[in-house]
Amino acid sequence: MQFKRRTHTCGELRESNIGENVVLNGWVDRRRDLGGVIFIEVRDRHGITQVVFEPTFNEHAHTLAKNLRSEFVIAIEGVVRKRPADTDNSDLATGHIDVMVNNLVILNEAETPPFAIKDDIDTHEDLRLKYRYLDLRRPKLQKSLILRHKMAQITRQYFDENGFVEVETPVLMKSTPEGARDFLVPSRMHKGKFYALPQSPQTYKQLLMVAGMDRYFQIVKCFRDEDLRADRQLEFTQIDVEMSFVDQEDIFLIVEGLMKRFFKQVWSRDLQIPLPRLSFDEAMEKYGSDKPDVRFDLEMKTLNDLFNNTGFKVFKDAVDAKGVITGLLAPGCGDYTRNQLDVLTDFVKGHGAKGLIWIRVKENELESPTMKFFSDEEKQNLTKSLEAKPGDLIFILSGPKLKTLNTMGALRLEMAKRLNLIKEDSDPKLLWVTDFPLFEWDEDSGRFYAMHHPFTSPRVEDIPLMSSNPGKVKARAYDLVLNGSEIAGGSIRIHNSDLQSKMFQALGISDEEAQYKFGFLMNAFKYGAPPHGGIAFGFDRMAMIFAGEHSIRDVIAFPKTASAISLMDDSPSTVDENQLKELHIKIR
Repeated sequence: MQFKRRTHTCGELRESNIGENVVLNGWVDRRRDLGGVIFIEVRDRHGITQVVFEPTFNEHAHTLAKNLRSEFVIAIEGVVRKRPADTDNSDLATGHIDVMVNNLVILNEAETPPFAIKDDIDTHEDLRLKYRYLDLRRPKLQKSLILRHKMAQITRQYFDENGFVEVETPVLMKSTPEGARDFLVPSRMHKGKFYALPQSPQTYKQLLMVAGMDRYFQIVKCFRDEDLRADRQLEFTQIDVEMSFVDQEDIFLIVEGLMKRFFKQVWSRDLQIPLPRLSFDEAMEKYGSDKPDVRFDLEMKTLNDLFNNTGFKVFKDAVDAKGVITGLLAPGCGDYTRNQLDVLTDFVKGHGAKGLIWIRVKENELESPTMKFFSDEEKQNLTKSLEAKPGDLIFILSGPKLKTLNTMGALRLEMAKRLNLIKEDSDPKLLWVTDFPLFEWDEDSGRFYAMHHPFTSPRVEDIPLMSSNPGKVKARAYDLVLNGSEIAGGSIRIHNSDLQSKMFQALGISDEEAQYKFGFLMNAFKYGAPPHGGIAFGFDRMAMIFAGEHSIRDVIAFPKTASAISLMDDSPSTVDENQLKELHIKIR
């Protein structure tokens, strides 16, 4: 048989096709030889179809089939038949039919792959990434990439329906490092000068607003030279959005509409909108995180009022320093052993705490080495405030506010795992976190940094505080949080050059530095910039959550390892000396 194009995919044939002559193309997934009759499962990205070689049906095809091995690429022609009743496979969509083969072409032979092309294989990730093109044959990964494709199509359709224009922004831009390191690209034509790969299209999308393109979006690659984690890559994808003549509520309305569509078309779930909202301060005090996981009820409680007049020096020092005393109730954990408590103490120390106060709740008393420092009134108020019952366990941390709340938030998540509070089938929880601080203080450098980025607008009523008390200024910024992961973040932007100059001054950026780094944006604001704001979704992370995966590497076709290496094509790699010479670069 000469090669023929397929008439059907390997996931398409049903009982309605019985009697038809068909052509299938694909890979050999599984081979079974039952004493003369050879069964081959042929696989493509659409599914698997069983084909049958019988010497009495076609001897030539049967003889050729004896050579077939795993991952051979084949084309078969044959007749669809109803499977014998005792051989039905209800696990396959095609499991009620098979194809009797009368022609076979081996399109390509294959060496034995280094791992089985199956889901849930026990193979080290480095090996799978080295042979990523084989790993991508696995149905689970293909399903994730197809889901990602579907989400991209939903995105484009939704924004088009709502009057947005997709505009591509440059990949080679000016280096304006703020936060993560830029990837730099040397210029051959301009000796000693460099482009940067964009960490985001932030300045370009603001310029598009100045240009009158009042509703912009883009599915765009971004680049940050930073240490990697399960949910980070050097290159990642954003759904980037910007709108003119809007306030926060307009952006929330558009974003919630998109998320409602994702929930319905990807998860077949109805999302109730408007979404719940938490202020940054409330999120930190209740959950110890600005991306709180609210799928379970374990809430923290600020206890400062209970210990205002305490004689316990640890708590008194925290209150006097305007820090925080925060408590967490672990229901039913009062029987934890000293060893278990030591493990949890080490856990919080690993997050920067000096120690952990634990208290067992007994029938008529509280049991802990620290109880000798507590008055009877403090004990009663503590039990009442946390609604503690006999058999429960109380944890308390104290110290600098944000650091201590973050640590207790980490302990909250750890206890949720230990208590199995997050089920695989838990309803997803989506919410807004708002009213972030505009600035965050860095102890090491002794200066303020922008919590989001330097183009974020302060609340109008807080503008006077920018020079006198920057730490008190709240931003018109917001994050979208799904199941404890930040999936989008944005803000209303500064749109006039005077306020932008105040922002740079508060960040310790001189007029000269601001003009050098951002002069093009500042100049644009002088020509009539509209009020504008936007948001950027972490598309990889969002696809990961919707696909039910735990690493963004499972929704990216060709990801890097945690050490920023592509094992498949061995990048980064050395380059030819002549290339370096052309770029005016010398490696020392």
